[in-house]
Amino acid sequence: MKRFLALAGMLAVMQFCTPLHAAAVGYGQGVERDAENRPAGALQFQAEYGKYGAYALSDDTNRIILTFDQGYENGFTAGILDTLKEKGVSAVFFLTGDYAKREPALVKRMLAEGHTLGNHGMRHAALPALNEAETENEILSLHELVQTNYGYEMQYFRPPCGEYTPEALAKIQSLGYRTVLWSAAYVDWKTDDQPDPAEALQLLTDAAHGGAVYLLHSVSATNAAILGDLIDALRAKGYTL
Repeated sequence: MKRFLALAGMLAVMQFCTPLHAAAVGYGQGVERDAENRPAGALQFQAEYGKYGAYALSDDTNRIILTFDQGYENGFTAGILDTLKEKGVSAVFFLTGDYAKREPALVKRMLAEGHTLGNHGMRHAALPALNEAETENEILSLHELVQTNYGYEMQYFRPPCGEYTPEALAKIQSLGYRTVLWSAAYVDWKTDDQPDPAEALQLLTDAAHGGAVYLLHSVSATNAAILGDLIDALRAKGYTL
């Protein structure tokens, strides 16, 4: 468990991320928590960058939001959707351009079952490496693809790798998007080194707090296995999802 707790406080840098760029700020929710179990990093981010329409927490202290990053399909998304449907939970799925192009059946199912689609970048490019025009293209090219192919207009953006600059956040806002990071996450994306399900379930349950935004990866066999139990555990704590 200590291994998971330590890793959970690290920057949630995903498997396709490059090393941190010199100009970048790398987000991490941290391990320090307030009296309401909210991580200090999420609170600090929100206080500093809320003016740009950027969030790591929801204002609804009775609710927990489940979000899934969809970089590529590893065979678990259909089962995740089955569980969400069974439990009556809506989630946010942050798509990359490759996923939106390759997985139309799953994307259409997400929409048909009432989930929200978020923008995770056409190429999953770290924004601090891009100039203003490239940033706009990275976001709007995927926006237009999803609008054309699925008739859906996205409004939430998650910066790849959790990397950003104040200028990038301002640019995202100017494009009509709100930036959504997270306040609960763990190392779940290493497909050849998956967390123990029982330990992962305990970690994610213990991380619960009002207004939480959970970051999960749909490539994770552990996440697919524990999702139903996690939803039940969070509801048992009094939260809606």
